[in-house]
Amino acid sequence: MKKNDWMLLAAVIVIAAGLYVVNTWIIHKPGKEVVVTVEGKLYGTYPLSEDAVIDIQGTNRLEIRDGKADMVWADCPDKLCVHQKEIQRKGETIVCLPNQVVA
Repeated sequence: MKKNDWMLLAAVIVIAAGLYVVNTWIIHKPGKEVVVTVEGKLYGTYPLSEDAVIDIQGTNRLEIRDGKADMVWADCPDKLCVHQKEIQRKGETIVCLPNQVVA
């Protein structure tokens, strides 16, 4: 590879690292609360600073621990919401489509 190729590669790496930092630390700041809706209606708002287990109409269970929210149980057949990663930043969501639950 020539000198210009190395310079281009270095520039791309620096730009990618900058975008990662901006996205992670500036755009998606840590959240303070989790908002739960069922069928599009507000079910509750819970602070991420307090550990809790929230039973959502007997169909889902949301656990808040160490500043993160995680869907730990659901009675839906596919359990995709249970397998989604825990959330802690603004804009992140956990969705259970069969039960119409969004956190």
